[in-house]
Amino acid sequence: MTRRMERIGDLILREISIVIQNEIRDPRVGFVTVSRVNVTADLSYADVYVSVMGSEKEKKESLAGLESSASYLRKHLAKNLKTRTVPKLIFILERSLDHSERINELLKTVDLGDKEVNEP
Repeated sequence: MTRRMERIGDLILREISIVIQNEIRDPRVGFVTVSRVNVTADLSYADVYVSVMGSEKEKKESLAGLESSASYLRKHLAKNLKTRTVPKLIFILERSLDHSERINELLKTVDLGDKEVNEP
């Protein structure tokens, strides 16, 4: 990834985060955090990784709400990006939070199991 791609990805991340937090009024979009953005070399696509708090159904609904807001977000980016093209936004659900929560749960059960074995 080139330095230019990183800078544009960071700018897209900041701009989209602000718009989602302050302007998107879609009731399907719940508590969403934009975790990272990967931009292709030709700036035609941007993979926007989002974390969503809630159940699996709420996550899917939030993703659908973001996808329906993609054209609005692109228009906002067109005003603020100093590039000839504005990348098409592809929203991807980030699963790292789910994975880390599952690991924490497993560690707690292992920790509780050790305490029960060591106590007479």
